[in-house]
Amino acid sequence: MSSLGEHPFITAVKPLVDAMGGEMIAPEQAEGDDVVLAWEGEDVLAVRLPNLSDSLDHLLADLERRHGKPLSELDRRTKQSVVRILETRGAFTVRHGVETVASALGVSRFTVYNYLNRENGSKPPS
Repeated sequence: MSSLGEHPFITAVKPLVDAMGGEMIAPEQAEGDDVVLAWEGEDVLAVRLPNLSDSLDHLLADLERRHGKPLSELDRRTKQSVVRILETRGAFTVRHGVETVASALGVSRFTVYNYLNRENGSKPPS
């Protein structure tokens, strides 16, 4: 962030960019799908969004940081909560998402599907 300066807008959006796995770059370095952000009419920052293939790994790493230990060491109820969070964030739309999550949680694919089915079975019909 030092190459971008200490603009208050950069300080404000940094936690969001970090949480989504993006990269902050100078606006003049923006290309393609990068998102240029302005403050009071001046381009201050560009955000390079993560590749979709990296997003699930980033989500899992973020959840490990939040829980303060490897996901495989969590109790069953907390693992179920992690699966609900990941489902909400679209983790299971990524190819091999269930396998990746199962490996991170230290459970089988079958167990992840059970957690998903349990959650979906408890939702009221729309």
